[in-house]
Amino acid sequence: MNQKDKRNFQAKPIKLLGDPILRKVSNPVNDFFNAQFIENAGALHATLVEFRQRYGFGRGISAPQVGVNQRFIALNLGTNPQLIINPVVTRISQNKFTMWDDCMSFPGLLVRLERYESISIRFQNENGEYQEWNNLDLATSELLQHEIDHLDGILAVDRAIDQNSIIMREYFDENREVVNRQVDYTIY
Repeated sequence: MNQKDKRNFQAKPIKLLGDPILRKVSNPVNDFFNAQFIENAGALHATLVEFRQRYGFGRGISAPQVGVNQRFIALNLGTNPQLIINPVVTRISQNKFTMWDDCMSFPGLLVRLERYESISIRFQNENGEYQEWNNLDLATSELLQHEIDHLDGILAVDRAIDQNSIIMREYFDENREVVNRQVDYTIY
């Protein structure tokens, strides 16, 4: 969202597992100054802010998660909120790691899956200018892999290692030490 735009955008409800929009491949953003795009981008940032205030976590959310079939992601990596538009992965590391992944679209579940340790991406900013982030750290890489999957209609549950790799959050919370020994990297 353009830092100059000071409107108060309203958060949107987050689409939950089962909603067909989460399975669609998102369309590219072509008009960065279209009023509807600006409104949707502001609403996506507002939704991320509201989720973080309510639950105390959340670093990114993709447009399909609020019912918008376009290729953009709102991020909060601890600095200023950012918008990543039309992202493309340009490099993946050879090494992978396992983790328990969660998602705002199925907050009661955790999924054990594999991600690449590092990726590089090319994307456009809110003005349509191309930018690159190269050789990203593990935490940012896993987050962007998750969010870019959303733009392609792929959910973390689709990447589960096996049938025993989807668990309820309550089970995870009660058995954190045991389940965290099943993965290489933890975000909790």
